Amino acid sequence: MALRVAPIPISLRSASPSSSEKIRSRDRSQIRNPRCFSLKSNLKQQRRGTQIAPPDLSPLLPTEETAARFGLEMTVVELERLFKQAAFGGDHLLRKLSGPFHPSLPSGSSGRPVRVAYQGVRGSYCQEAAVKAFSSVSNCDAFPCDHMEDAFQALNDRSADRAVIPVENSIDGPIDRNLDLLLRHDGIRIVGELILPVNHCLLALPGVSRSDLRRIVSHPQALSHCRTNLAAAADLEIDEVPNSADAARYVSEDRIADTAVIGSKIAAREFGLEVLEQNFQDPNGNFNRFLQLGLETGAATEPEGEKSRNRKTTVAFSLENGVSDLFRALWHFETRDIPVVRVEHRPNRSSPVRVAKKEKVDFGYMDYVFIVDLEGSVSDSEMKSALVQLEEISGFVRVLGSYKCGLLH
Repeated sequence: MALRVAPIPISLRSASPSSSEKIRSRDRSQIRNPRCFSLKSNLKQQRRGTQIAPPDLSPLLPTEETAARFGLEMTVVELERLFKQAAFGGDHLLRKLSGPFHPSLPSGSSGRPVRVAYQGVRGSYCQEAAVKAFSSVSNCDAFPCDHMEDAFQALNDRSADRAVIPVENSIDGPIDRNLDLLLRHDGIRIVGELILPVNHCLLALPGVSRSDLRRIVSHPQALSHCRTNLAAAADLEIDEVPNSADAARYVSEDRIADTAVIGSKIAAREFGLEVLEQNFQDPNGNFNRFLQLGLETGAATEPEGEKSRNRKTTVAFSLENGVSDLFRALWHFETRDIPVVRVEHRPNRSSPVRVAKKEKVDFGYMDYVFIVDLEGSVSDSEMKSALVQLEEISGFVRVLGSYKCGLLH
């Protein structure tokens, strides 16, 4: 089932900023050296009488918005702003372990379709994930969120029933900002996950062949995934843009015949482009993991025993004695035969520095929030017991979600 592209809720709309940012270009010799992947500026825009429109980005945008539009990383200024706030949104982070969260998917039986917010723009890989995640829902609308925070806002103001966000890539690692947003939004829970292979496609206007191309553009992350094929394209310029889906739209709207975009298959469908080549990325196993999010609405019964092994529980916690207690924390799960399948850490903004005295001298250590994925249901007796034990050495413990393991698509 193809999801309908729903209009963006009024509460999430913002005016499109004017752009004065030039696409940056990188020297051809640098693509051959995997250690050197910087891009040059001052790209010549004219190619055969055509011009690629500059990315939808302005230097006048607020720092947080700029970081969101570039995609994955927080800027230093944004980190400083969050550092000054209460811990991830307030004192609620310090509350003790609450009951399990078991939301049911809204059925849309009242005549209203299930509304799904996804991070990014039309044609993004996150849209592809939303389509696959809700392909079995007969009445479903999906809408894009230009800014990463907007997907969470859409849940909080109930303009969306579900949200889909990327959380990690098998090559580039976790998307830290989405982990921070999960920690800040206490009423939002993980309700599912989806793991998809990355299929970077080479997209161009219909009728354009490889011999017609003068350059290839994409997001720097996608470019870094395709180094082998790009190194072989020695006759083409390789240029970096802030958003590959937006670049696909520009190529389509402005009929730029000499430029190909490395993007998703869904971008080709959305903007009427042709797929010149699929799986353009390096053959080294490239996967994206996405999370489905929903509001905490109450408790229900979860499976226990053997069936619960098909579930994951994600828990966030801090440790009173810092990182030195991490082994003790994980030991509570190991001794109960609960596999730990993922461990991440983020700065503990409620208590960023832990002070330790040594010989009457104060030493400072950075403090962290740990985020672990555990195999099993939060309703399992062994899981409950481990979490109770974890509370004894933790500043706080919070279950971010208990959900079915994502199948590899």
